[in-house]
Amino acid sequence: MHQQRHGGMPALLVIDVQRGFDDPAWGPRNNPQAEVHIARLIAIWREMSAPVIHIHHDSPHPAGRLRSGQAGHIAKPEAKPVDGELIYKKDVNSAFIGTTLEADLRARGVSALVIVGLTTNHCVSTTARMAGNLGFETLVVSDATATFDRAALDGKNRPAEQVHQAALSDLHEEFAQIVTTDWVITNCKVAAVS
Repeated sequence: MHQQRHGGMPALLVIDVQRGFDDPAWGPRNNPQAEVHIARLIAIWREMSAPVIHIHHDSPHPAGRLRSGQAGHIAKPEAKPVDGELIYKKDVNSAFIGTTLEADLRARGVSALVIVGLTTNHCVSTTARMAGNLGFETLVVSDATATFDRAALDGKNRPAEQVHQAALSDLHEEFAQIVTTDWVITNCKVAAVS
């Protein structure tokens, strides 16, 4: 993990950790500990006064589970923003589209991102791909992300863990480095004090 231009830790991007993803209609999910790991990372970032940035999905569909103004839009307790933390609202998969995220990161001298949240194969993956293409050093935390079962093109069910692993392997060493919560805690704390 390299130093930011102005020193310190990379920004922690917390993507779509919203109550709407608790709806059983999504189907089976992998990594039930994701929110625990997300909360650990948020706590460390706050303790070190490093930037925690929240991305919230505003579903444009009237029946969307993450629609603004509905209970599902609210952040889960493990990822509730506190005063001073930036919140970006998006209505597509990428946190960079339709927001000022890229310009704001560059203005703050942020060159590295640690990405956590939901779901691995959609908004996490799309944001990580764009971050990598935009030149940010991008880390995706495998045990602080999760997804749901998904049908393959042939109609057969793909279990959530398989979908998760496929999404992460497609990102690894192409758009991002795939790491664990423990790796991030160890390496980012070392970088912050060195």
